[in-house]
Amino acid sequence: LHEPIKRIQNFISAFAKKPKTQEAEEGSSVVFEAETEKPDAKVKWQCNSKDITNGEKYVIAADGNKHSLTIVAVCKEDANVYAVIAGSSKVKFDLKVVPKPGVSPDGPKESGAEPEQASAQPTAAPTPEEPAAPSQDAPPAEEAQPPDTRQDLTGLFTEKPQSGEVTVGENITFVAKVSADSLLKKPTIKWFKGKWMDLASKSGKHLQLKETFDRNTKVYTFEMQIIEAKANFAGGYRCEVASRDKFDSCNFELTVHGDSTDGNEDSGELDFSALLKKRAVQTTAEPDVDVWNILSHAPPSEFEKIAFQHGITDLRGMLKRLKKMKKEEKKSEAFLKKLDPAYQVSKGQKIKLAVEVANADVEVKWLKNGQEIQPTGRYIFESVGNMRYLTINHCSLADDAAYCCVVGNEKCTTELFVKEPPVQILRNLEDQMVMKGERVEFVCEVSEEGANVKWEKDGVELTRDESFKYRFKKDGCKHVLIINEATKEDCGHYKVKTNGGESMAELMVQEKQLEVYQSIADLTVKAKDQAVFKCEVSDENVRGTWYKNGVEVKPDTRINISHIGRNHKLTIDDVKPEDEGDYTFVPDGHAFNLSAKLNFLEVKIDFVPRQDPPKIHLDCMGRTADSTIVVVAGNKLRLDVPITGDPAPTVIWTKGEKVVTEGDGRVHVETTKGHCIFTIEGAERQDEGIYSVVVRNPAGEDTADINVKVVDVPDPPQAPTILSVGEDSCVVHWDPPAFDGGQPIIGYVLERKKLKSYRWMRLNFDPYPDTTYEAKRMIEGVPYEMRVYAVNSIGMSRHSPASQPFVPVAPTSEPLGLCVDDVSDTSISLKWRRPERIGSAELEGYGVEYCKEGTDEWIPAIQGLTERTSVVIKGLATGDKLQFRVRAFNMAGPSAPATLAQPVTIREIMQRPKIWLPRYLRQTLIKKVGETVNIVIPFQGKPRPKVTWSKDGEVLSPQFASVRNSEVDTILFIRKTERHHSGKYDLQVQIENVEDTGAITLQIVDVPGPPEALKIMDVWGFNVALEWKPPKDNGNCEIIGYNVQKADKKTMEWFTVYDQYRRTHCVVSDLIMGNEYIFRVFAINLVGLSPDPCCTKDSVYIQKTGIVYKPPSYKDPDFSEAPKFTHPLVNRSVIAGYNATLSCSVRGIPKPKVTWYKNKMDISHESKYRMLSKQGVLTLEIRKPCPFDGGVYMCKAVNDSGEDVVECKLEVRPLDL
Repeated sequence: LHEPIKRIQNFISAFAKKPKTQEAEEGSSVVFEAETEKPDAKVKWQCNSKDITNGEKYVIAADGNKHSLTIVAVCKEDANVYAVIAGSSKVKFDLKVVPKPGVSPDGPKESGAEPEQASAQPTAAPTPEEPAAPSQDAPPAEEAQPPDTRQDLTGLFTEKPQSGEVTVGENITFVAKVSADSLLKKPTIKWFKGKWMDLASKSGKHLQLKETFDRNTKVYTFEMQIIEAKANFAGGYRCEVASRDKFDSCNFELTVHGDSTDGNEDSGELDFSALLKKRAVQTTAEPDVDVWNILSHAPPSEFEKIAFQHGITDLRGMLKRLKKMKKEEKKSEAFLKKLDPAYQVSKGQKIKLAVEVANADVEVKWLKNGQEIQPTGRYIFESVGNMRYLTINHCSLADDAAYCCVVGNEKCTTELFVKEPPVQILRNLEDQMVMKGERVEFVCEVSEEGANVKWEKDGVELTRDESFKYRFKKDGCKHVLIINEATKEDCGHYKVKTNGGESMAELMVQEKQLEVYQSIADLTVKAKDQAVFKCEVSDENVRGTWYKNGVEVKPDTRINISHIGRNHKLTIDDVKPEDEGDYTFVPDGHAFNLSAKLNFLEVKIDFVPRQDPPKIHLDCMGRTADSTIVVVAGNKLRLDVPITGDPAPTVIWTKGEKVVTEGDGRVHVETTKGHCIFTIEGAERQDEGIYSVVVRNPAGEDTADINVKVVDVPDPPQAPTILSVGEDSCVVHWDPPAFDGGQPIIGYVLERKKLKSYRWMRLNFDPYPDTTYEAKRMIEGVPYEMRVYAVNSIGMSRHSPASQPFVPVAPTSEPLGLCVDDVSDTSISLKWRRPERIGSAELEGYGVEYCKEGTDEWIPAIQGLTERTSVVIKGLATGDKLQFRVRAFNMAGPSAPATLAQPVTIREIMQRPKIWLPRYLRQTLIKKVGETVNIVIPFQGKPRPKVTWSKDGEVLSPQFASVRNSEVDTILFIRKTERHHSGKYDLQVQIENVEDTGAITLQIVDVPGPPEALKIMDVWGFNVALEWKPPKDNGNCEIIGYNVQKADKKTMEWFTVYDQYRRTHCVVSDLIMGNEYIFRVFAINLVGLSPDPCCTKDSVYIQKTGIVYKPPSYKDPDFSEAPKFTHPLVNRSVIAGYNATLSCSVRGIPKPKVTWYKNKMDISHESKYRMLSKQGVLTLEIRKPCPFDGGVYMCKAVNDSGEDVVECKLEVRPLDL
């Protein structure tokens, strides 16, 4: 609205005194006075842009430079906008008419509204020196619209920007904070002024936008800083933050106190809408009459005619303004207070919507998405005086809708947003280890039924696919991820996410490996004895087959095959000599077998005398007196020892001095004719030892010792200890078990579990031989426990006690930027920055150490740890040369150290080193080849600093450039520059470990090389088209153009066609007919022309045109198209004996060749079928088909561009009589 006034300010006002807006009672008279600068100025008075003349109503008077307008007998119709015009100056003012005291205004409500509307007009006329307030006929401004009032819908802000006040020329900062705990990705933020202007494009001298992230608190901080505020920066602002499907916004105000003292400088910095207003004023001329009043009472069909008459060209802007005027004039008569634009409520809470109506007795209707709401237990209607309430109890997502309150023909609307509380994970996922092909189910429970969750595998979201590999199941609060037939590719970390948390678990899939707990053993039996082969495998569901000498063994009356759990047994009763052989057990589905041999023992009895001394025949059992019999603990040991002697000897078994007696005990003996049997039922460790057997008869005695060794699984190891932890790993150690079970320890099996879980996961399937193991693939920050099993040849021990809980966490990275801040004779000040990677463990502090030069002993500089990133170390000896290092500590221990580049001498620096780089060296210094470079750079520092020049990381050599240093400056001197002198030169001024650096960039330029590949592209009439390529050598600077020259071969005089030509192609015109030309091109850069040009290889002869007509050539268009069936064949069922037809349509260019097939056999030449083709419609007629004619019919269309096939099924049904 101020743009017309700004335009008028460029002119000199013709008025010394301007008329003011006045109020007058009905029936009275009112006088408006004005004074002009010139006494002879012509003055004209207007009412509603129409000229006023002297009469009974209006009296116009003039006395020198004083002018007046008197309105007699004021009435309501005189309340208008008046104006006085002198020269190019025009001043507007208002007349407000008020009724006489005690008299109520009559007339309709519309007329009663006019004084209120008039009262809103400006109280001072718009003048060049005194801007006026917006008037009714001023065009609507963009900033007049209120800022977006949407309230925060999801509550992303932890701290919202607050409204503020600032004085002109001062700074102010608005801060917004967003928590990243519940966000899946980084939020994006936008700052707006007013309703639509995005401030991201306005960053510059007066506006700075900043963004930071705190890794500890996981909070994003966004700042908008306004620098040197101006008066036009005031207004409404809005901050919007979004992250995927979440959105939040906040409105705030800026108030600027004081007047702008710098005119219109930067006036549009933050108020771009002013430019739009200026453009609107320039395109819409100021009418001489009240056009808006005319338009508001005219029909829409007359709008264009009226705009043309009064010079309005912006018809769209005119219609927008009329629409807004009508909205402003239309005031609500039914509502005193309407609903807010939007409301927000948390799910499960209640909310009350309130409106205030003008009539206390009026009835209201409440609508939801256009449908009337009926009062129920959840929807409660209340009427209290002029207030009407709608209460919604236990809000759900179904209540998220648009609501409307209707009173008669008027209504007000609002939107209700139901905010869901974050869904928490109540039961976490558990790690699983399955065999290949098994079904896997990951189960979690959330805090709300029907909540949406997202499943991920190694960071990739899982979805339902066509193979149904993954299935997702919901059961109330329980969510299940099902993997059918797990494979090795399914190994990884699975994660479930909600908007309130996440949980991760690991899946390990192993190949099915069958373990043999007990193998079958060789047997030696005698006739009519029983032979039992027994084995035990790890999977009780595995079946198998027994073979004898490669032939499958079938059960019968003597042979029994049994499978109970993990045990497989083959029993042969009444053994015969033909039973001798190799027996093999083959598990189904596994590529290995177990074999053993059955030896048949044939006892030969020779005739002996009656008196035969007893004899123990251990050699018949394949054993000697030194043999050891090994039995697995828990198994049965049965020794059948053959004995001979006549008369039958007596047998005594002893272990040590204890005699083993016959009976039903666990260890017992039995004597039969020719045998003594020793049996141990369920061998135990104490059964181990040497057993002696003594046989006696009158003829003598015999003894034998049998060594029995009982082997068992090892004892469980002691609880393992955690030696160290990493980011996702740990190193665990344990001691071997106290008893190895009588067999050497093959290795160990380890298991781990999360502390809050009940599922143990095996880390290795093959026994691990060492007692120190590094476990990997753990989740950082999650507590775990470990336990160990010992394994020998017999089996696996019970598990050890669980280790102490531990948390995988890695040390932090090394601190950054360690440097010396200050140094004195007895102290030094160090500073550094936080490590780049902290990890999940909290940073406990920093440890600072120093070491004297020449030694390896690091001495702590401070007691304990410091949480600060700087430290002052005192009490050092003057003159010592010390090296310092800093390490960060967390739960996992110290990080890698950050060490100073070189030792520091402990002595005070009187003046810190500082480089004073001249202003002209802060930009690239350009020199030509051969010129001299003499650069002087002053510096400061006491004692005298060490000065180092380097280029590209290497110290300058005296042969490359000369350097002279003094106590206060340094000089870089190059006598004769070359191209290789270009580059960045670094200057370092150093006193001990305190340094300052500077850099200069030197660019040595030379003339460019010639352009390349100059070609004559075309010749027509008197014109030649040339094209070339840029030179390979640009002289180390930009090519700024080309010089194109031509020469007639007769004279060979060169003339410039184009100079400083930027492109690499041109057209040379105005050549002379009959002459022959050659061309050349020079490249131009900052130094000058290239020494050599690039010339055309051929010349061009300009012929006389118009002698020979060369007709243009046209390329025939290719209309070819591959065949394509536009209507397919349709499956049909017909009755035998009646003609049947199959039809389809095809298109293709050229016309395709059509072939019909039945059951893939060509039927083109069979008389039973007739093929028709008309306009692309193909028909196959089958004459009187029989059931044999049923089958699959195919139509194939082929041309040069391709082919297409369509087929159908034909069923021929017999005729039912």
